[in-house]
Amino acid sequence: MLQERIEPVWLDAFEAVLRRCALQPGDTVAILCESQSRPVLVELARLAAARLGAPAFVLILPSVFGQAGEPVTRSTGASPAIQQQAPVIAALQASSLVIDCTVEGLMHAPELPAILQGNGITQPRIVYVSNEHPEALARLLPDDATEARVKAHVKRLRGAKAMRVTSAAGTDLAISLQGAVVGGNWGSTTRPGTLTHWPGGLVLGFPAAGSVNGTLVLAEGDVNLTFKRYIERAITLTIENDYVTRIDGGGVDAELLRSYFAAWGETEAYAVSHVGYGLNDAARWDSMALYDKRDFNGTELRAFAGNFLYSTGANETAGRYTRGHFDWPMRNCTVALDGDVMVDGGRVVA
Repeated sequence: MLQERIEPVWLDAFEAVLRRCALQPGDTVAILCESQSRPVLVELARLAAARLGAPAFVLILPSVFGQAGEPVTRSTGASPAIQQQAPVIAALQASSLVIDCTVEGLMHAPELPAILQGNGITQPRIVYVSNEHPEALARLLPDDATEARVKAHVKRLRGAKAMRVTSAAGTDLAISLQGAVVGGNWGSTTRPGTLTHWPGGLVLGFPAAGSVNGTLVLAEGDVNLTFKRYIERAITLTIENDYVTRIDGGGVDAELLRSYFAAWGETEAYAVSHVGYGLNDAARWDSMALYDKRDFNGTELRAFAGNFLYSTGANETAGRYTRGHFDWPMRNCTVALDGDVMVDGGRVVA
């Protein structure tokens, strides 16, 4: 395990990201964290803001844990720490920049729209620092090339009516993009009322209800980020009108999927959350093998160039809400938009 203490190169990385988010002297910075947040990330954020002359205050909220008998929640992107507390929301609304150091992040938190709306005087922007070891964050700084690539692919995705995903392993998915909410992330933001996450480098779509049908094959070497493990035996998922209706495959990987899906006791956990693909050339598929599970959140795996990312769980666009969530970055897939190939066998070509 790497030691989590302040290192100059990590502080330089935080400063570089805040500069890229256009932090100015005198801007008010809120650092949002919780009792289970990684302390070194909070301290690096505070020191980097101070370097740039921006006063920062730290909001520490109690971490929220599941009730007895509930499944363990991981990789949801929806921190429950705020608990709709009006004073907390008001403090974040009044800040120029919110550095989100919560464990899961605010991406899908119910309070996010109100925070981004601001208070009528100030409208914040949010950078979620993914709960990674700072060594990983320093390797994956945002850059101009990734930003330009993501913006171009967001434009292509927004203009498309359909996505088709295939693979030699047997994946064959038809995805309607009509009515989908589409976005992208490159690791920094300068626009008020927006959220980014670091590391970045991917495009995503949240399909409308009844948009996804076909077969999804999680092949050997694909990633189950909820469990932080590489797939060792192939699993075939049948998807009908957004929902996983059948799970075929033997071994522990398939059994874990069946068990965790069933633990939620609700059909929404089986439905599609979002689909997309990675565009970050600096991110690596093999990096998860080099970190202890507690040191690694997995945003790098979501962003490595050429992966197809399929996720199940909450999808506000389709009116579905659940705490169960899977993220599966998949290798060697071909992704086409309206027949034009964006990713060919796991390689970004467009």
